[in-house]
Amino acid sequence: MESKYEDIAGIIEVEQANTLDGLFRERTRVSPKNIAYRDYDVSKGEWRSYTWEQMSQAISRWQAALARESLVRGDRVAIMVKNCPEWVMFEQAALGLGIVVVPFYVEDRAENVAYMLSDAGVKILLLENSEQWPKLSEACQNEQALQRVVIINQQHGGSVNHSLNNDPVISLVDWLPAQMDGFQVQHLNNDPNSLATIIYTSGTTGKPKGVMLSHHNILTNAYSCLQVIPVTHEDLLLSFLPLSHTFERTAGYYVPMMGGATIAYARSIQDLQEDLLTLRPTILISVPRIYERVYAGIRAKLADGPEFSKWLFNFAVTVGYSRFEYQQGRDSWRLTHLFWPLLNKLVADKVLQKLGGRLRLAMSGGAALPAEVSRIFIGLGLPILQGYGMTESSPVVCANREDNNLPTSAGPCIPGVEVKLGENNALLIRGPNVMQGYWNNPEATRSVISADGWLNSGDIASIDEEGRITITGRLKEIIVLSTGEKVPPADMEVAIMRDPLFEQVMLIGEGRSYLSVLVILNGDKWEKVAKQHKLDPDLLNHANREKIEEILLARITSQTREFPGYARIRRVAWLTEPWAVENEMLTPTLKLRRGKILEHYKTEVEELYEGH
Repeated sequence: MESKYEDIAGIIEVEQANTLDGLFRERTRVSPKNIAYRDYDVSKGEWRSYTWEQMSQAISRWQAALARESLVRGDRVAIMVKNCPEWVMFEQAALGLGIVVVPFYVEDRAENVAYMLSDAGVKILLLENSEQWPKLSEACQNEQALQRVVIINQQHGGSVNHSLNNDPVISLVDWLPAQMDGFQVQHLNNDPNSLATIIYTSGTTGKPKGVMLSHHNILTNAYSCLQVIPVTHEDLLLSFLPLSHTFERTAGYYVPMMGGATIAYARSIQDLQEDLLTLRPTILISVPRIYERVYAGIRAKLADGPEFSKWLFNFAVTVGYSRFEYQQGRDSWRLTHLFWPLLNKLVADKVLQKLGGRLRLAMSGGAALPAEVSRIFIGLGLPILQGYGMTESSPVVCANREDNNLPTSAGPCIPGVEVKLGENNALLIRGPNVMQGYWNNPEATRSVISADGWLNSGDIASIDEEGRITITGRLKEIIVLSTGEKVPPADMEVAIMRDPLFEQVMLIGEGRSYLSVLVILNGDKWEKVAKQHKLDPDLLNHANREKIEEILLARITSQTREFPGYARIRRVAWLTEPWAVENEMLTPTLKLRRGKILEHYKTEVEELYEGH
């Protein structure tokens, strides 16, 4: 029986690809008929497939459209679209012309996007739908560089109501030229060290900083990842993390392309469970939040079931994890391991079938995965490999391997990357994956990259005798959400306290799926606000809790609009005892003792995240 896959030899080498668009060119040349991408056709209610050859044909049309915009090499174009084949088409078309791509989060705030558009001097912006433009249009009134806005899901003639610098906002179907049979995709840039993308990440000044990554930065990082975690043409990856997230962009887009795997784009996080069952991926790349959700679902189902089911599940996980430790060479063989074939059939296999039944490994990055969540999945027979990285390092620095997996660590360095500990045990990184610097910000660049090329991660780490890296803290206070997003709290706290109602503020959310805030209110100001809203000013009156939270959140939101969309504060708890040096909530220099405050108010904090 003839294989549906072409006979391809291994992965595409860095030198063979040379640039990111060269990587696509080589993959198309080597395996033109293989399935490159799959997505869901809403109009037909079915999944559709694109071969590498079909993608190349489509990219030629996008490239012809970009070529008509009078762009020159090094110009910037931006994309604010959810994961889909069109994301790849736009990016590959731009890269082939030597144009720099700037990705944005679809849900980001208009003010934040407007700042990034202006900072990068973006000339073309690709949007997903018409609903995104009105707010952006207001925020971009004074934007001079932006000359074209292309909207994917907009009907013909939809541009008549909007204009920008006398050039219309245009629908994709009107922007693309007619089918161009025989037209070859151009690859005009042969310099691997040229700028490929600017990725904005939160800075400590409140404004995002543009990380400049070259073609070589990303290509070498993708290749090193493949040396650690093999991905081949037999693999199917389900993509659901935003492609604006560097982890997904490298590990979930370029790595599969380099290895020849197929990528399917999930419909949404809400449909993820059904998509897993339908598409049956072999590799899962995610931030901890997704694994936490599956884990919470398992626990909820067990809580409603009989005691024997709970016992059997826990026994299966215990035996499975013991087998894992034995296979890793860290524990001895136990008699209970003989029960595994039965436990696998009765418990583990049934759970993993709900993830499609074909997963051979899962990767977790962006934030630390809780030990219990890791233990559950590994105990059920699904290897979860944690790693560590940052946007500034393209992003992967280190990762566990299947045969060298210590879940409490982020693993050893990937090939080609060096690490060492600097002052205060800060993790320093050097390698071909380290960014070129921050866009338009040489001072910030100098503050994190030394003259001899070491990038200061800002994270405190330890390195064991086998080279495994464990992140133990942060030099600067940064909250890492379970989605992988990083939020410097100080800037948001200062912004909230611009409102005189708030005397003291502490942002929380480490390892959680969203941000909350603890506040101490100004008593006199609160009495006036309560009177305006015809409320009893007693903050301990439980009958008023929902209304008080609504009022406080509205005022907090009005002060934090300048911050990225993922930094939205969803819950607030108001406390009645001011933080002071005397009650050990403040240092002698009046800085927040964050750990002490969190410990003291742990009940209130847990209530903010109840059910999440």
